[in-house]
Amino acid sequence: MSAGLYRLLWRRFGGIGTSFGARAAKPILPWKSALIGLAVFAILLVGAAAWLVMSVDDSESADSTVTQLTGDNSADDSSVTTAMSSDPRPASPAGQGQPAPASQSQASITPAAPAIDEKPTGAVEPSPLDGLRISSQSWRRGGLGSKALVTFTLRNSNLYAVKDVEISCAFNRRDGSHVTDRRRLVPGEVDKKSRKTFAAVHVGFVNVNASKANCTLVSASKN
Repeated sequence: MSAGLYRLLWRRFGGIGTSFGARAAKPILPWKSALIGLAVFAILLVGAAAWLVMSVDDSESADSTVTQLTGDNSADDSSVTTAMSSDPRPASPAGQGQPAPASQSQASITPAAPAIDEKPTGAVEPSPLDGLRISSQSWRRGGLGSKALVTFTLRNSNLYAVKDVEISCAFNRRDGSHVTDRRRLVPGEVDKKSRKTFAAVHVGFVNVNASKANCTLVSASKN
């Protein structure tokens, strides 16, 4: 019984293996290989065509851009040339050796302002002291010996009278060394072409060392 069951199973599985081997051993038909090759070729052809189309589009766009830029530059050059040709102004004076602008030329030819004529001033009026001098003088002590009393004579050679004569007296010791100075305005008037003596005019106080006096004129007024 076991031998019969074994034969039955062997036949069944053996038939299955035989049928599968027969199917695997069947060769592929040639038209299928050709169809696959055509499909691959068609795919490659389509890809190449698409690449060519894209390359042509890129080149055309680049050419159009270059053409547009060239046209713009040409338009700019033409506008600049037109503006330069229509500008009536001359070239730069420094480059062409032409004269300076009108403003500079006018400034250079503008005459200088005439110098202001100075009006001659009148002659300086001479001082009354020019015709006034002390012709003689002396001094003495007064009071308790501290007052200096000066007597002097004025000579007026001016053509007008003078008044308010101011004198300055320098007092010295016996050896000639200086002690002190005293000034005094002497009221009174001296007529023209005349002389007048002023006696015992108190010019100030001096110490006991004063021995000599020398008086000079300081100022005087025209009467």
